[in-house]
Amino acid sequence: QTSRAPAISVSAESCIPAGLRLGPVPGTFKLGKYLSDRKEPGPKKKVFSYAVPPVFQVRMVRGELVDEAGSSALEWIGLIRAARNSQEQTLEAVADLPGGQIFYRALRDVQPGEELTVWYSNPLAQWFDIPVTATPTHDEKGEERYICWYCWRTFKYPNSLKAHVHFHCALSHGRPFLHHDH
Repeated sequence: QTSRAPAISVSAESCIPAGLRLGPVPGTFKLGKYLSDRKEPGPKKKVFSYAVPPVFQVRMVRGELVDEAGSSALEWIGLIRAARNSQEQTLEAVADLPGGQIFYRALRDVQPGEELTVWYSNPLAQWFDIPVTATPTHDEKGEERYICWYCWRTFKYPNSLKAHVHFHCALSHGRPFLHHDH
């Protein structure tokens, strides 16, 4: 998510263990800048451990995920999509120190076939001034929606709202994120 690139689905070919750290994430870190409410179809990339790699897949070697050419995660980690909500999130972005290098850490065992998606850990979100919470409201059909309290744009997913407030909402810049009760 370091640059505007075609959406690529990165998924596990075999189990990726909880706690595995990938990175550091190269380039300028702008996780979520291009996040939208819809899941855009795109090319697929599979990551795996202990299997013979088919095209564009990654395997575990000495505790590190590498692709079929032997390239480390640094070559493809920026292709992992931002998670729209906590239910689809498999990785979290973490840093050893505020302002330090950023890594992705598996939140749980990621099962074969599962897409890798990432969002900020709470401390990292606070460091980057990304909203940590988003409170849903319900539309006329009873469906959850998230509303930008600056421009009133609505979103289907909480992380889409958080990314909008941080990266795109011209009315929010320079002001802290307002919560539902304000």
